[in-house]
Amino acid sequence: MTEVRAIVLRAAGINCDMETEYALELAGTKAQRVHVNRIIEDVDMLKDYQIIVFPGGFSYGDDVAAGKILANQVIHHLSEAVRKFIEAGKLVLGICNGFQVLVKAGILPGGGAKRHQNEVTITYNDSGKFEDRWVYLAPQTGKCVFIEPGRRIYLPIAHAEGKVVVRNEAILDNLKSADCIAFKYVDKNGEEGDYPVNPNGSVASIAGLTDATGRVLGLMPHPERFIRPTQHPRWTRREDKVCADGTMIFNNAVKYVRENL
Repeated sequence: MTEVRAIVLRAAGINCDMETEYALELAGTKAQRVHVNRIIEDVDMLKDYQIIVFPGGFSYGDDVAAGKILANQVIHHLSEAVRKFIEAGKLVLGICNGFQVLVKAGILPGGGAKRHQNEVTITYNDSGKFEDRWVYLAPQTGKCVFIEPGRRIYLPIAHAEGKVVVRNEAILDNLKSADCIAFKYVDKNGEEGDYPVNPNGSVASIAGLTDATGRVLGLMPHPERFIRPTQHPRWTRREDKVCADGTMIFNNAVKYVRENL
C-alpha cells in the first residue's frame, strides 16, 4: 500500500485534533479531520481509511463523565462500523479523551460495550485536580503494533479523569493474562511508584490498554505533543536531541499499515 489514510474524529470540545492530524502527516499519512456526525451520516466512509484516531480534548465538555457522551454516540451509531473496521485488520488509536471514549464504548479492552462497560472505566484522579506534567511509560506487551517492546518513553499528560479502575481483582488478572496492559507509569529508572510517578492513581499503574488483536491502543498521555525534539521540557540539556518519543506511536502505525494492508 502506497498511501496510508487516517481519519481524526472531531466533536464539540475536542481540541487536539489538529496536532494529531499533523503528527499523522509527519508519519506519512494522508490525514483528515472529520466530525463524528458526518461519519454517523455515512459510515461507509470509514472504508476509505486504515486508521481511526479518537484524539484528546473535552468532548461535549466531559458532561456526565469524561468521554461518556461521545462513547454513547459510538455505541448507538458506530459500534458495528468500528467492529468491522477492526476485523478488517485496521488500526484504532485513542488518546486521553479518546482513550476514555474507547473504554466507555467497550472497544477497550475489547469484546463489546455490553460485556465490558462495567468491568473497566476511567475516573477522577486521586489528586483531585487536573494533572499537567510529563511522565515515563514502560511498555508491557509485545503484541501491540503501535509499541516498540522494551522502549521506555517520556510523554506529557493533561487530564483530570485519568485513573483506570477495574471492578475487581479478577478483571485485573484477566487484563494481565490477556496481555491487554499496553503501558504502565514508571519513574526514570523504570520502576512503578506512587504519585507523581503514577499521576492519577490508576490500578497497577496502567497508562494504556490494548485489545486482543494488538491493533487498538488507548493511552492517557499525549504522543502528539512530543513529535519534535524541542517539545521536550529539557531539550536544551538532552544528549540525544533527535528522538521525539511520541513519533513512535504514529510511525509504527503507518509502518504496520504499509506492510500488512
